[in-house]
Amino acid sequence: QVQFVESGGGLVQAGGSLRLSCAASGSTFRFNVIGWYRQVPGKQRELVATISSGGGTTNYADSVKGRFTISRDNAKNTVYLQMNSLKPEDTAVYYCNRATTLSSWGQGTQVTVSS
Repeated sequence: QVQFVESGGGLVQAGGSLRLSCAASGSTFRFNVIGWYRQVPGKQRELVATISSGGGTTNYADSVKGRFTISRDNAKNTVYLQMNSLKPEDTAVYYCNRATTLSSWGQGTQVTVSS
């Protein structure tokens, strides 16, 4: 059972940047495709970005392409999400998890983008 702890969220102005971190437990982390997800009240959780086990392949939702970058450091059991040119529409709680077989959800980290 892998567990995830998200951090790095905060309040930023539109056009600003944030870097989120996802620290994972377990020895099999390096074998997993990992995704960043986000959720706003009243909406279903959506997949924002994924990264392959070795970090060589990434995918992004159309809404964040060109603005967000997912990366990972397997030696640190950590996945990152660099968010640039933030928009108010990016406001959400951000979570990380395995993108294939989901594990338990962490608490997430709140990202709030003001206009």
